[in-house]
Amino acid sequence: MTAGAHLTDRAGWCMVATMKIMLVLLAAVAVMQTTTLFAADSLYDIPLKNIDGQDTSLKPYQGKVLLIVNVASKCGNTPQYQALEALYEKYKDQGLVVCGLPCNQFHAQEPGTAAEIKAFCTAKYNVTFPMFEKIEVNGEHRHPLYVRLAGPSSPFPGDIKWNFGKFLVGRDGQIVSRFEPKVKPDSAEVIQAVEAALAAK
Repeated sequence: MTAGAHLTDRAGWCMVATMKIMLVLLAAVAVMQTTTLFAADSLYDIPLKNIDGQDTSLKPYQGKVLLIVNVASKCGNTPQYQALEALYEKYKDQGLVVCGLPCNQFHAQEPGTAAEIKAFCTAKYNVTFPMFEKIEVNGEHRHPLYVRLAGPSSPFPGDIKWNFGKFLVGRDGQIVSRFEPKVKPDSAEVIQAVEAALAAK
């Protein structure tokens, strides 16, 4: 091989190596930008669908106190719907919104369609608070809302343990409390936290 050919091969190898480094750097920048964008999004910007299948989000409830609950129709905790509705009726004029998010991840206790879930909640418990389409709250396909509520960056991280786990979100969009499924909506613990969040400006 001549010296000229050797230099040409070396130049070609250097160019390929440089291009690979540039591609890696560009990919890293893209990931950083995506992460930054996601971090900048508020809880209110996360896309949802309501129980009727329409695109929505929590944006209409910005500035209110939210009690976000993963619900199910065939669970021992299902009667909590009654207390959730009573809590909503009592405090909604002060700015409380209860948000029900059906989930079928716990012993398949929410197997119905959105229409069936809506009919059940309305007929059995006279639910009037906002209900949303079925989502996953744990695992690989955890909904972005629950990534925010229970993911590593949450002040209350950790998998949802069962149906009717509850997150309280203040008027400023910050997660202020988490209640495990067995803590009932009409317990002193929940009521005190709700009243404190409503009083905060």
